[in-house]
Amino acid sequence: MMQDRSRTIFGNAIAPKDYEKALASKAKFAKKYGDDSAANYPVKLVNNRCLYGPLGVRDIRVAEGTGDGAFDTQKGVIVGNIRMGFGHYRISIAMASAAHALGYTPYWMDLNSYPETTCTKVIGAQNDLYSMGSRISQKSKAFNKVVWEPMNYEGFRKLSYNSSDQKNAELMASVFANVPKELPLIGTHVWPAQAALHAGMKYVVNAIPDNWPMALHLAEGSVHTVQTHQAYMGYRILNGMQGKDVLKPMPADSLVYTGHYVDHELVANLERDCEARMSRKKDGKPMRFLLTIGGAGAQRELFAAVIEHLLPAVRAGRAALYVNVGDYRKVWDQLVKRVAGLRELSTEHFDNWPETLRFAEDALEGDVTGVHAFYHQNIFEAVYCTNLLMRSCDVLATKPSELAFYPVPKLFLKRIGGHEKWGAIHSAELGDGTLECEDIPHTLQMLDLLLDEETLFAEMIRSILVNKTAGVYDGAYNVVKLAMGLKEKE
Repeated sequence: MMQDRSRTIFGNAIAPKDYEKALASKAKFAKKYGDDSAANYPVKLVNNRCLYGPLGVRDIRVAEGTGDGAFDTQKGVIVGNIRMGFGHYRISIAMASAAHALGYTPYWMDLNSYPETTCTKVIGAQNDLYSMGSRISQKSKAFNKVVWEPMNYEGFRKLSYNSSDQKNAELMASVFANVPKELPLIGTHVWPAQAALHAGMKYVVNAIPDNWPMALHLAEGSVHTVQTHQAYMGYRILNGMQGKDVLKPMPADSLVYTGHYVDHELVANLERDCEARMSRKKDGKPMRFLLTIGGAGAQRELFAAVIEHLLPAVRAGRAALYVNVGDYRKVWDQLVKRVAGLRELSTEHFDNWPETLRFAEDALEGDVTGVHAFYHQNIFEAVYCTNLLMRSCDVLATKPSELAFYPVPKLFLKRIGGHEKWGAIHSAELGDGTLECEDIPHTLQMLDLLLDEETLFAEMIRSILVNKTAGVYDGAYNVVKLAMGLKEKE
């Protein structure tokens, strides 16, 4: 029997009307997509075509027939995730990288990749709605102000929202039927963590993203990890999650501050990469800006403005551009139509992973000029491309989502969703990123400051080095150690 985690959350009772809504939500999804709770789906392991080589990642495939299912129950750790934007995949890559570096075997379990299951059908429907909302929010100020910002800021913050999510997650548990229950699992989205608990997985860590505490991210029964001290304080008292009510706090052993979730390769080479950035600045070499579009494909108009502003500097040899459009080829096509001269200055690295790997490696030591555009249809390549390019870039231009926590100088573009603004605030306070630039004029002002002078850029580099010494970027290592430690305690 599954434990009902929707009636109370950390000892805080859910109002009867909200509990009834949670039951109705599950019933609606079950009616539309079926209820396969009794299914006994087979599992098999397959080497991840992109991440097995560098990180030893193996995919857990569900409902695809039998095959190699020989889990390493001593050294194995599951990274449970979904694709909802790129951020949750990026956190997963950081966890897999840290696990591999620490000598463990990372298993990749994407609950949004099993099309025959109710689990994937439910997640896919919600993911489609989220992606559509993200894109609309960038086109309609009214929708953003009235619907999208409030939903992402206060709607997801409520305990009642978590109650419904917990009930819906009961429909996701069947994919774990033949996954060894003694394997530790790190959920990089709350749904895999919730589903794993409903399925009886014994050792679950829920790696919470962002820097704005929301009940959306709660998976009672797991150990929750956070990247910032503000998030720790907010989650510990469930701040504002039931209006102005003072709630029963999370137990101390349910919440751990770990630091930022960052790939081993970026942390291990941090000093070297920062030294190279400062050398390029002092030697007058082109300043390398990495522009990376999010997994919802939004913000293309802002990208166009940034690129258009930088092209004169690119032509003059003062700047160079990396543009990663992820798996959104149409975004690049729209950019070259909109920005005069962009295509002529650009080298396209499209759907050729070996070429992308060579470019990223060569850029660490060699010179880079012009504009380099990257597109990969494979989702792993689309996301990991940014991670690889980050080492050789000088400035990362991004909305303040999960990339806000990475150890590279950052220029923050306008957010998508109110919760993201706290990532920029945190980064600015740490000194490794700018304030959020909430409109195009302020974005261009910040571009010019970074390009034309050394002070702001050098301060970011100094802060990154100080933060490294303080262990700020060690979060992924700490999460993996925590997950494996849960098992070792017994």
